[in-house]
Amino acid sequence: MTMNSRLASILCALALAAIPACAMAQDGIWKDRYGRPVPQTESRRTLNGLGGWVVVTPDTDWEEKWARPSVIGPVFTQAKKVPKGKPVFVLVFLGNPEVGADGRADVSCDLNVTGPDGRSLVQQSIACFQGVPGGARNSMYLSKPVLGITSEPSDPSGTWTVQVSLKDKLSGTALPLKTTFIVE
Repeated sequence: MTMNSRLASILCALALAAIPACAMAQDGIWKDRYGRPVPQTESRRTLNGLGGWVVVTPDTDWEEKWARPSVIGPVFTQAKKVPKGKPVFVLVFLGNPEVGADGRADVSCDLNVTGPDGRSLVQQSIACFQGVPGGARNSMYLSKPVLGITSEPSDPSGTWTVQVSLKDKLSGTALPLKTTFIVE
């Protein structure tokens, strides 16, 4: 994905309300749709109570899935191998942000997408979640920046790496997350 095509495909202005969805236990242990604990991974983990999850999905209906009411939360297809020209979306979820005396949370994130040729798209200190959390403390929220990526025929094939660092400004916690996908 050329730098220009990646920059042009950023969808950071989505004004999605922080809608509670997938459950995360108060103690920071992630749970699946059946309420069973799941192990932490590079892409889904908890640190000092702050939970984060980065998902790269080919689901063009990701926004509809997120907004659809559900007891178990939305289910997204995770992109493993993506044909050139097919769009993918980087979704960043967070849970259990620290809240101040005013009841507001303040979480920013850094995004870094690196192609197999070593070129990167980096965005730092993006406002991921600011405001009063709309659900229980253990609710999950979709961050405001959503990155859309579509490869071009001239882009290199191979493994693309997505790194996200969630930064809870009130607790001082920085939570690194990482996932990969292959452009064929």
